[in-house]
Amino acid sequence: MNAPQQLILNVDDTDAARYARTRILTKAGLHVVEAASGAEALAMAHELKPALILLDVKLPDIHGMEVCARLKADPATSFIMVLQTSASYIGVADKIRALEGGADNYLFEPIEPAELLASVHALLRLAKVENELREIDRRKDEFLAILAHELRNPLVPMRNAVGILNTRAPEAPEWELRARSTISRHLDHMVRLVDDLLDVSRLSHNKLALQLNRISLGDIVQSALEATRTMMERKRQQLRTDIADDDLMVVGDEVRLVQVLMNLLHNAVKFTPEGGNIVLSAGKAGDSVFVSVADSGCGIPSERMGDIFGMFAQANGLGKDRQDGLGIGLSLAKSLTELHAGTLTAESPGIGLGSAFKVQLPSAPTAITDTAKPEPTQNNKGDSSGVAQRVRILVVDDNVDIADTMKELLELLGHDVEVAYSGNEGIRLARQLIPDAIMLDIGLKDMTGHDLARTLRSDELTRDIFLMACSGFSSDEDKQQAYDAGVDDYLVKPVDIDTLAQLQLKRQQTRVNRKE
Repeated sequence: MNAPQQLILNVDDTDAARYARTRILTKAGLHVVEAASGAEALAMAHELKPALILLDVKLPDIHGMEVCARLKADPATSFIMVLQTSASYIGVADKIRALEGGADNYLFEPIEPAELLASVHALLRLAKVENELREIDRRKDEFLAILAHELRNPLVPMRNAVGILNTRAPEAPEWELRARSTISRHLDHMVRLVDDLLDVSRLSHNKLALQLNRISLGDIVQSALEATRTMMERKRQQLRTDIADDDLMVVGDEVRLVQVLMNLLHNAVKFTPEGGNIVLSAGKAGDSVFVSVADSGCGIPSERMGDIFGMFAQANGLGKDRQDGLGIGLSLAKSLTELHAGTLTAESPGIGLGSAFKVQLPSAPTAITDTAKPEPTQNNKGDSSGVAQRVRILVVDDNVDIADTMKELLELLGHDVEVAYSGNEGIRLARQLIPDAIMLDIGLKDMTGHDLARTLRSDELTRDIFLMACSGFSSDEDKQQAYDAGVDDYLVKPVDIDTLAQLQLKRQQTRVNRKE
């Protein structure tokens, strides 16, 4: 029996012509199914996913070229090879129109059987190769997701341990504080590398979703500077900011835009020597706003200017002494900027003369809310003392080091914490203790975190407990699957202590939302 990917769909409204082509193909050992209209062809393409569609142009309901265009525009069928044929549209212009519309080949009637078979076999070979490439790509994405999960897991107890040390002994000797700072810095670097690698994969498959809101350009700049200031201070670099208006607004995903600016600042710090200068400027230009990061670093030679935004490019202007990193920061920044309908450009006078990167984004339309800062809501204030209330938390994670260090860290934050090292134990303890919150891992060995969440939500005793997933899986699909299973919040490992400190506020907000 032929493999499913070798299935051919023969589409023609003329019975005799359709029969003749099917007979030629089946005699050659190919598996063929038939359709007599454009609508039938589209339905069968979605259901059967043939490797090739032999498509007549003149159909009774939908023009064959329109059928082809719909197939190629739909991600579910875009991979299907389309061989169009016609006895009516036999001019060069017709062939060009068909090929530009997505057809993989175009033959004029009458077609010799040998020519038909040769064309079909050629497209089937191409379909097989493309199918293999898609499978490789799918496995690559699976590998990256598993890799990120496995890399994050050992980072969690390390970050928790640093948090425990900093909380228990904030007045440690100077040498110990430096050692902790070094560990924290490289942990952050490792997390950023993993996140960037996954984001590149998501962007290449159009799987990166933006959470669009009206946001202040000043807030984006401030967040990016806070995240990179320590790096500049370590290299004793001088930072100067020139922000024309803190209230400039854009429509975008704040996390992603901060990520863009952080990547540019990281790049400036990396390629600027100790004691060098970095200038961050922001302002309005016509209907756009811009942010520029200029440095006094090694510069970029003109012949390499076109390559710096390429994947895995190392933008060392001297062309030697390879820098740390994967070489994807600038490429990722450019892709994220373009997702926001913006541009990212670079310029440099040459080697040793520094460089400048400029992000330009559409300015958000003027709104009344821009003129006044909203007052914080009661839900964001916490209690009157400003201190999170003590709550009982159950941590469910089959990694003992993660579970134990998370327990100690949460206890240092003032909470009562119990630990379960499996999903089943988590269910038992949840029913016994009825905690205020449960922090659960998704990749448990005895059951998934989704199964655990669904079980807790279906039990009258535990259905109202605040559930927080804490996992190394970080894609939008992973998060949505967890939310669908019943979790209230989703954190990506490793989680910093400041995020953990907000647990009580999030629990209060969730209860308010449920009552509403």
